[in-house]
Amino acid sequence: MFGIVRPCGHRLGDHLKAQWMAHLCGLCLALRGDHGQFARIVTNYDGLLVSVLTEAQAGDGGGTGGGRRTAGPCPLRGMRTASVAQGEGARLAAAVSLVLASAKVRDHVADGDGLLARRPVALAARRAAAGWGRAGARTGAAVGFDTAVLLDAVDRQAGVEALAGPGTPVLAVTEPTETATAAAFAYTAHLAGRPANAAPLAEAGRLFGRLAHLLDAVEDQAADAASGAWNPLTATGTPLTEARRLADDAVHGIRLALREVAWGSGESARGRGADGRLAHLLLAHELPRSVDRAFGTASCGHAPGHASGHAPGHPPAPQGAFGPPQGPYAPQGPQHPHGPYDPAGPYDPSRGHHPLGGEPPRPGKRGFWAGCAAAVGLCCTCKACCADEFEGPWSRKKREGACGNCDCGDCDCSCCEACQCCECCECCSCCDCGV
Repeated sequence: MFGIVRPCGHRLGDHLKAQWMAHLCGLCLALRGDHGQFARIVTNYDGLLVSVLTEAQAGDGGGTGGGRRTAGPCPLRGMRTASVAQGEGARLAAAVSLVLASAKVRDHVADGDGLLARRPVALAARRAAAGWGRAGARTGAAVGFDTAVLLDAVDRQAGVEALAGPGTPVLAVTEPTETATAAAFAYTAHLAGRPANAAPLAEAGRLFGRLAHLLDAVEDQAADAASGAWNPLTATGTPLTEARRLADDAVHGIRLALREVAWGSGESARGRGADGRLAHLLLAHELPRSVDRAFGTASCGHAPGHASGHAPGHPPAPQGAFGPPQGPYAPQGPQHPHGPYDPAGPYDPSRGHHPLGGEPPRPGKRGFWAGCAAAVGLCCTCKACCADEFEGPWSRKKREGACGNCDCGDCDCSCCEACQCCECCECCSCCDCGV
């Protein structure tokens, strides 16, 4: 799955993590229900924000046909049932996800990434992208949303990129994405029956689209340079310091726009509306971490000495993309990323001995069929998704679970649940909303 908003389960807490998973599974099942099993591949983290925003504004019921239903067993949940989101919010999220996936595939085809450089594969990818675009339009129409603005943005993007060059403002390149996300965010207010929220949500969506485009460019810049692919930062000559400034400004603007949104409780985020807690957490608290992650400055504000260390509007000292990464996971001397022993421990292989006589034998790789059986087991037990660490089915190397990738350092985030963290530990002093 792709997307810039990937919250850590430790920061969410049990209650909000269950809500987030309900929207993620609801989006996946909405795609399957309307477009078949293969469409589930376009499930992404950013698309579910549309479902979250719709439910947050509507509250319980809200006339959107939403709420929860119990879904049957799924291999990605370890064959467990779960409460999942449903209704128009989930279907709108599905429509947006299909169009996003269509645009992303077209972009990869244009760049000739990997196997897409081969003509038959590229042709099949173009057909799949076109099918997803049409499917998104049908689902959008079913909930009253005209996806023409999204499809127009996708079509205009190639022309904008072709005209961009050194000296072109990078925001001219991000404009189509901004327009598309603004329309999707604003329409959640219509679905929830809160038209007054349309303007602030359109602004939040516009800035979210800008941020997503910038972070994608930052993360891909080195790979694009190596492959010769087009990159907006390189093409326009935009330095990383300017990209960071624009990203920080976008995060701040989103936070300000959310203050004007009335959630299901009838209160803005500043008024502690319970229905908006997950939306507020994802957009006001997780986006700064997404920026840090893209620029290589990820750290946790709960751990002493690992706060962001910069005031709003002032970029942090260059790190990561600008120099060596900092924080609890920064390399400290020679590392053995796949070795089972700590070089500083008593079983250091470099010392030439082991209490039992030499380094213990490491398990060999599995064969193809044995690896397939192990992969099925990992899927059915949900270890590949939810385990903190598991053994690769073929390589037998240690891997991190998709939901266990926490950038909290060694702090205990259980001390505060999501938006309540601003009260007990100020959460990097990033939020003055009091939620």
